[in-house]
Amino acid sequence: MKKKPPYLPALAAVMGAVAGLRSMTAPAAIAWAAKRKAIRLGSSPLVEIISAKLSDQAIRLALAELVADKLPFRRDRIEPGPLATRIVSGAACGAVLSGAADRPLAEGAILGGLGALMGAFGSYHVRRRLSREMPELTVALVEDALAIAAAAAIVAYASESL
Repeated sequence: MKKKPPYLPALAAVMGAVAGLRSMTAPAAIAWAAKRKAIRLGSSPLVEIISAKLSDQAIRLALAELVADKLPFRRDRIEPGPLATRIVSGAACGAVLSGAADRPLAEGAILGGLGALMGAFGSYHVRRRLSREMPELTVALVEDALAIAAAAAIVAYASESL
């Protein structure tokens, strides 16, 4: 029998960083995986927020965010409102992943929230720097691809370990 890889608390932090890049990509990835029964979410109260039942809505919101991010009037992710949304999203996703691994929800929430904070500020500064050297749309699309790929990798690993 193939040995399952261990759950790593870093999964919560990295999924939080994904939320720092794109606030709805992280919950959409978890909800999508839960809907396909790739991961079991457990019984945390947060499961109702990020659940298989809400998978389609979460995916629609994530797609809308990907489009809205390219609009010229978008707010910077490090402004209070967008930053708070990213931190809450990262904390919720981190808690759900920790709960699915029978780990403390608070541990996952803290790691996810901190990951979102670092992801938001780090990606903000990288995007500003790269946008000086290449078109803004190109940078935004690369950022989208990075967020989606990271979320997919986390979900794939989690499906093996949870």
